[in-house]
Amino acid sequence: MKKVIQNGTIVTASDTFQADILIENGVITTIGHNLETHGAEIVDAKGCYVFPGGIDPHTHLEMPFGGTVTKDDFETGTIAAAFGGTTTVIDFCLTNKGEPLKNAIKTWHDKSKDKSVIDYSFHLMIGEINDEVLAQLPSVIEEEGITSFKVFMAYKNVFQADDETLFRTLIAAKELGGLVMVHAENGDVIDYLTKKALEEGKTEPIYHALTRPPEVEGEATGRAAQLTSLAQSQLYVVHVSCADAVQRIADERNKGADVWGETCPQYLVLDQSYLEKPNFEGAKYVWSPPLREKWNQDVLWNALKNGQLQTLGSDQCSFDFNGQKSLGKGDFTKIPNGGPTIEDRVSILFSEGVKKGRISLNQFVDITSTRIAKLFGLFPKKGTISVGADADIVIFDPNVERVISAETHHMAVDYSAFEGMKVTGEPVSVLSRGEFVIRDKQFVGKVGSGKYIKRAKYGKVLEDKGETLKI
Repeated sequence: MKKVIQNGTIVTASDTFQADILIENGVITTIGHNLETHGAEIVDAKGCYVFPGGIDPHTHLEMPFGGTVTKDDFETGTIAAAFGGTTTVIDFCLTNKGEPLKNAIKTWHDKSKDKSVIDYSFHLMIGEINDEVLAQLPSVIEEEGITSFKVFMAYKNVFQADDETLFRTLIAAKELGGLVMVHAENGDVIDYLTKKALEEGKTEPIYHALTRPPEVEGEATGRAAQLTSLAQSQLYVVHVSCADAVQRIADERNKGADVWGETCPQYLVLDQSYLEKPNFEGAKYVWSPPLREKWNQDVLWNALKNGQLQTLGSDQCSFDFNGQKSLGKGDFTKIPNGGPTIEDRVSILFSEGVKKGRISLNQFVDITSTRIAKLFGLFPKKGTISVGADADIVIFDPNVERVISAETHHMAVDYSAFEGMKVTGEPVSVLSRGEFVIRDKQFVGKVGSGKYIKRAKYGKVLEDKGETLKI
């Protein structure tokens, strides 16, 4: 059925205006006034903003880690994402050394098949580089539409790759049209500091932060950025948490490097003191990089405002406090790293960013959707409201006030990282390719309706317009 969204204020990364939207066959076909409504379902968005669906570039759904598996899978995780105003997620495929890359991709296809309620895509981890791996990358890009590759600089003896692997991945990505992503922390230094802390009997959650100081993030970020410049390639630094890393990204960008930075809502509103909560409560806030001293928050907000950082991912990686986080009682290194954030990413940026004057409304859309779509080969089908785009749309009430709580969230996990936080603004209804997933704050979607999206190469020429994509 056709739909016409009326009376809303459309907000894109560049414009804010009053208009109606005609949706046919899951696609936006007309934007204007006094649209023909015969045979169409009328959707009244009066008093609301109409945003392009959020895109979360950083999720870990049903991911094995530390002897357990993340609590939210592609069903519960994407339902929560939809409630939060996200209509596309990009999840990470973890690879095993010595195995074909497509084995990992198949595993993630099996995890997600018939589960997701919104559209999704994958990044691919690169843990080693050799002739066999390099020979597989073209088919990963061309056949699977996976055009982004993640290299871990941390988690020694688990995920960590060496500098040669990173550098050769950067060179390959330049040649093939891929975007390299890095988890930027110096894993060797962290390994030393961690062992030393345990030898000294320092086992509480706060030592997770103290053994991963901001210097190790800043150093690794700078190293990755400089290697990117040397390779003349492109880099995306995930979950930037501190001033040191922001400065390294800014320095290299100022030299003309093709380096981009993502932060996450937890780093914008939480701080290191949360890891000191009594009765092991601090374990709820153990993720990597760790939460930082509070003053870093202003640096991150300013970096989003001035363009030194460009995107917001959730780094959704949820583990129950009881039964999973509790595995680390008496040894902080055994606390599974990660937190539940997928549902609150959009609302927190709006409430703490737009409502408090830290970023503009258009920047908010760019940071949560448009820039991500451009960087990861989803634009212009995703990430904007324009004729020809998928009708991934969020109808958002900017004035409603609510309190974030595990009692009301839709994730499967038993706690909220933002428990008790008051926010202003909430998605009312969410459409994925023209079909309601959330309607009047109720789930009305269909499990398995989400489609796997093959993505374009990094910076690919827009064939329909004959012009280079401006990221």
